[in-house]
Amino acid sequence: MKRTLMMVGVVVASAFASQAAMADAGSDLAKAKNCMACHAVANKLVGPAYKDVAAKYAGQKDAEAKLVTKVMKGGSGTWGAIPMPANPQVNEAEAKTLVKWVLSQK
Repeated sequence: MKRTLMMVGVVVASAFASQAAMADAGSDLAKAKNCMACHAVANKLVGPAYKDVAAKYAGQKDAEAKLVTKVMKGGSGTWGAIPMPANPQVNEAEAKTLVKWVLSQK
């Protein structure tokens, strides 16, 4: 019984560590790729708050793919008149990391 509880504890701790690593990677990448010049987690700046993006796309099966494309190629009309420019400095793997992090914001 003790061993089972210990294993459960290790699994839970590992899951939290993994989530923390993803949060750090996403946040660090957003800063490094200059996303934070136009976005913030909780407040609208030039672009929408990441919490608002997460809420808007919650439960949509194609949200990740749609947002990866927007991060890389830009977009317009979804959040108002100001378009999001393309981000050629962000590759697909980085865009996926960013989008997963954005969608995890609550």
